[in-house]
Amino acid sequence: MGDSARGKIKQARRWVIKIGSALLTDDGRGLDQAAIAQWVGQMAKLRQRGIELVLVSSGAVAAGMTRLGLQQRPKVIHELQAAAAVGQMGLVQTWEQEFQQYGMQTAQVLLVHDDLSNRQRYLNARSTLRSLTDFNVVPVVNENDTVITDEIRFGDNDTLGALVANLVEADVLVLMTDQDGMYDADPRSNAAAKLIDEMAADDLRLDAMAGEGGSLGRGGMVTKVRAARLAARSGADSIIVGGRIDSVLTRIADGEALGTLLSAQQAPQAARKRWLAGHLQTRGVLTLDEGAVSVLRARGRSLLPVGVRAAEGTFTRGEMVICQNAEGQEVARGLVNYNIDETRRIIGQASEHIEGLLGYKDDDELIHRDNLVLV
Repeated sequence: MGDSARGKIKQARRWVIKIGSALLTDDGRGLDQAAIAQWVGQMAKLRQRGIELVLVSSGAVAAGMTRLGLQQRPKVIHELQAAAAVGQMGLVQTWEQEFQQYGMQTAQVLLVHDDLSNRQRYLNARSTLRSLTDFNVVPVVNENDTVITDEIRFGDNDTLGALVANLVEADVLVLMTDQDGMYDADPRSNAAAKLIDEMAADDLRLDAMAGEGGSLGRGGMVTKVRAARLAARSGADSIIVGGRIDSVLTRIADGEALGTLLSAQQAPQAARKRWLAGHLQTRGVLTLDEGAVSVLRARGRSLLPVGVRAAEGTFTRGEMVICQNAEGQEVARGLVNYNIDETRRIIGQASEHIEGLLGYKDDDELIHRDNLVLV
């Protein structure tokens, strides 16, 4: 499994890179400008190779603590949010300044749990992130700590990184940490602990090997294993690796066996299609003409409004609908880009007429091929 799996990382074209609080803040001593400069230099080289990047950056609360002179992470939620708000300013400014030295643009993207659990907002977040990478911009993603409450938080940025990997259909999720990788026991208390080179993300033996995190971040190896399993749902491999290793990102891209590779057991497209096919309740039915049925089946194209004869149901943007032929046989199902009222107004029409009919246009497609699975 080793050579082929590491070779697959070498071929990966879309990466989500998550960097933890302890790394970013030099274990709580303020933002580590030198380390950030090193990572950005490596990311610039990855972009030159044609690799799309999404950065999930921890460190807002820890950076805010330093700016506010706090010695311990606040436990009261509004103090935590205040620290995050102060720290986020410095964090984003630092990333922007470093990337600009390489002529690279960045964008701040703050997410809360509802953005990824609500289907409409999920599609909106997905479209925004994909548009940013299409513009060669590096999205810098963080949880919106300023407004969230404990009940609706992701829990840690490892989980956020995995959900973002699902969102953008990343090939690889890199979880950078202050250890060289994941060990079969806690190396801080067991001198005989061995670094794990590679395992399947769903291997149950990983649970016994994972330990808890430090005081700055909430993520230990438990959350990284959980994140790797989440990422594997859409076919992304995960690498848990030490962020202080010299040229860590470019060496991983070269196929070097650094850190711990937790591999997905299914190809990205197959995994996503399986998720789409079984994950969501259907909310409506679209009846397609023969041309649209044939294009979906033969060419794997998106579904355009022009190929739809009728729409039934009570669906909103981002909900699952069934696509059937004129005889009522199910052909496909997918996440729709327009609600039922909008859909009825644009079906049978060319995509260039959508804006004229609705007064706006979110997408050319009624269902994008990435969100469509043939039955």
